[in-house]
Amino acid sequence: MRQALAALVAGLLFGLGLTVSQMANPAKVLGFLDLAGDWDPSLAFVLAGAVATAAVGFRLVQRAGRPLLAPAFRLPTATRIDRPLLLGAALFGLGWGLVGFCPGPALAALGLDGLPVPVFVLAMLAGMLLHRLRESGRTPGQAATPARSD
Repeated sequence: MRQALAALVAGLLFGLGLTVSQMANPAKVLGFLDLAGDWDPSLAFVLAGAVATAAVGFRLVQRAGRPLLAPAFRLPTATRIDRPLLLGAALFGLGWGLVGFCPGPALAALGLDGLPVPVFVLAMLAGMLLHRLRESGRTPGQAATPARSD
């Protein structure tokens, strides 16, 4: 119960931060990404704050023996840059650049904007489900292979 409450509070705080910083405003995000047009550099401060916060957080995690509400830390162990990572990053960037949303801000914006936000979130969830279904047919160590179109 304490873990669920902590997750709820962290999620609400994260969503509030996304909303206050205007990361949940696709027009603001697209203005930041439009380097060749009417560029809006204000989200660079949000990025700098996020990087600084994460740097401090990871430093604290490295010093702590274990988290407060879990038996152990679950930090990423992958260090290899592979094809699925690059394709996923490219797909993420394309989606972000086309519509101005990524998953967190889209969820935070669900109650703020009309129909486009729920449509984006439903499409995002459908993509996650398709990925999960595709991956569920693999053994844990089996590498992902792209679908053939021939």
